[in-house]
Amino acid sequence: MMTGLFISELERTFKRKKTAAVLALYAGLLAFIWFFFQRGGISFFDAAHDVKIDSLNSAPLLLRDLSFAITFIVIPMFVADSFNGEYTSGALRMVLIRPHHRVKLFFVKWAVQCLLVFIILCITWVVGTCLGRMVMPHVNETTFLGGHTLGTLGALLYSLKFYGICFCIFIAVISIGSILSVLMPNSILSYVATIGALIGSVYVSDKLSFFFSVTDSVFRELSKPNSEFLVNLLFPILLTSLIINLFVWKKKEWVG
Repeated sequence: MMTGLFISELERTFKRKKTAAVLALYAGLLAFIWFFFQRGGISFFDAAHDVKIDSLNSAPLLLRDLSFAITFIVIPMFVADSFNGEYTSGALRMVLIRPHHRVKLFFVKWAVQCLLVFIILCITWVVGTCLGRMVMPHVNETTFLGGHTLGTLGALLYSLKFYGICFCIFIAVISIGSILSVLMPNSILSYVATIGALIGSVYVSDKLSFFFSVTDSVFRELSKPNSEFLVNLLFPILLTSLIINLFVWKKKEWVG
């Protein structure tokens, strides 16, 4: 039953014109950013620290230039279309006519959104890593923010950890966006509300600035010797947002 729901959600997701449009937009941005990326040869860990791009640091730096689009365009569009667009169009009513448990349906939709972002990150990592080795200046070691000098294996592990933490943040963005998408009356307001929540988080607390500047925050966290960012902040936010999601999802009158 769960596998059937997952496959059905995947099919509906990839049949949507918005999904194809957003993926095409991201592919265009990826090509555009890479063109100027390799021509300029300079990027930034954050606003105060620039760095020369080389064969070992290209993957994290490429994601830095694309993370804004993922956070404020790709995820809000996908989530609003999945959690709100299907409801307002009536498509979700057809799904709920069948005896599907609401909690299962929520987790299937949430998992598909996470899978989409995971695929996007994998493609970005492969492009950044492979083209970095082929095009950017070859080095045997590179230095990341905080003065961490790493060799080939160390830089690869750093890159994977960097993408992994960014993925966790993007999952939290998906979870917050899904709450707002369920509560808003249409997909446009869902999108705007998600953007507003991400920007507004900066004014709530400096600790939430990672929602606005994802990769800059991750670079800073990885520069610390014993960062507990995931355990003390990100995972509690993710858990809380999922609990709220389940409560709202079960209380929402979907077919009325």
